[in-house]
Order: sequence, then structure tokens, then C-alpha cells
Amino acid sequence: MATILSLLAVVIGLGSLVCWIMVLIKLFKAEGPLYGILGIICGLYALVWGWMNADKQNIRQLMMIWTALFILGLVINFGSAMLMASSR
Repeated sequence: MATILSLLAVVIGLGSLVCWIMVLIKLFKAEGPLYGILGIICGLYALVWGWMNADKQNIRQLMMIWTALFILGLVINFGSAMLMASSR
């Protein structure tokens, strides 16, 4: 069971990574390299910037997917950690 959760976490993480890169591309184009680098250093900044500019940049659907993957990833990783801890 833990293996399945771990594989699911990897797939969710890769999807989240793809969404983050897509938002970073928009961030670099709209705000320039300084804010783009900030988005690389702090992914949470890119997430917040993406939501603040979702309509202007036409990325609302991308932000919904990224947010869902982010939350689902937290839940899966926490559940996997709890499962591993309880099996010891």
C-alpha cells in the first residue's frame, strides 16, 4: 500500500512540477528576470502570483490544476508518512 501511495505521490509531484514551470514561463515574460528568479527560489511566490494574475495571464485552469495537485500531494504525502509510521 505504501508503495502505491509513494508512486502516486511521484506522479502528482511531476504534474505539479510541470504546472510550476508553465507558471514560471508566464512570470518571466510578465515581470522580468528578478521576479522569475524569485519564483524559482520560492515556489509559493509563483503559486500566489499565478492566482493574482490568473485572469490577466489567462491561466485560471492551469492554476486550478496546480492547486489541486499541490493539495492532493500534501494529503498523499502526509497519508503515506502516517502509514509508514504506523507500520513500524
